[in-house]
Amino acid sequence: MKHYETLSIPEATCLQRQLRERLDIEERELSVRLIGGADISLNLYSSTIYAGIILLSFPQLQPVGWSLVQAETRFPYVPGYLAFREVPALVDAWRQLAVKPDVLVIDGHGIAHPRRLGIAAHFGVETGQPSIGCAKKLLTGQYHEPGLLVGDHTPIMAGTEQIGHAFRSKSKVAPVFVSPGNLVGLNNSLEIIQQCKGRYRIPEPTRLAHELVNRFRRGEVAAGTQ
Repeated sequence: MKHYETLSIPEATCLQRQLRERLDIEERELSVRLIGGADISLNLYSSTIYAGIILLSFPQLQPVGWSLVQAETRFPYVPGYLAFREVPALVDAWRQLAVKPDVLVIDGHGIAHPRRLGIAAHFGVETGQPSIGCAKKLLTGQYHEPGLLVGDHTPIMAGTEQIGHAFRSKSKVAPVFVSPGNLVGLNNSLEIIQQCKGRYRIPEPTRLAHELVNRFRRGEVAAGTQ
């Protein structure tokens, strides 16, 4: 994906549209025994990216392996196009895995994106990996506040189109925003994230990925796989 570095913003927009045409977010029967969590860490305008994927047993959510990559990007920081900075490093981390997860939860959006191609959708189309976006902030669309109890949820709408769910992952705490990436449906996405709740607001796959990547960035864990 080195060609990303040479893309102009209009060319990146065109590529997003092409990738969007390949999206498959039909509901389906999913057999999940291994779930992944993915996170990226970088300073806003830095060229150095730290990417990590953690593998967890499902539904037990016990860590069984990980992959970590440090990479460089030259694609500029432009809101709505962050996947062009982050996806190549995440793909490198994914390729290092000897065993791929049945579904990968990425810290970011799936189709809940102005052009319906957030990082989880972009990554999922590029790799063929079933993927879900789970984000801390809303990027586009509107929703009514879910009930205050854990498990409550409401649809995220873009006009008459549903693009995700606002999901209360912890009682009386702000919701997270769940949307399909690729090869997973809207309801599939919510059902899986419902089974990933832990003690914290952030579901376990992306919470543990975030912790792992921060340890990597601090030099406490080496690049590679385990």
